[in-house]
Amino acid sequence: MDGRKSTNLLMLLGSTSLGAIGQFLFKLSVIGSGTTYWLLGLGVLSYVISTLIYFYVLSRVHLSWAYGIGGLSYIFAVMLANFIETVPFVRWIGVVVITAGVFLIGTS
Repeated sequence: MDGRKSTNLLMLLGSTSLGAIGQFLFKLSVIGSGTTYWLLGLGVLSYVISTLIYFYVLSRVHLSWAYGIGGLSYIFAVMLANFIETVPFVRWIGVVVITAGVFLIGTS
């Protein structure tokens, strides 16, 4: 993998991670006794940064590759959700299948 592709891949990993973190923070902000606005704000900030990184990478790579790598956001979200809720076994099988698909897209 050349330097540019690995840099773009790392940036997409960061973008998808931040997107999943944003989702996790949104969930944390609304569970319990009410909305926790500072968690909601951090979730929005995470999403904004994620989107800006994605726009930057998208201007340099093919959409079909970048969007395929974006499938990692589901994987990251499930991993984070596991900290606050029970994730069914069948969903973990789906994570394995998605991981295989993202790997195939990432190496193409």
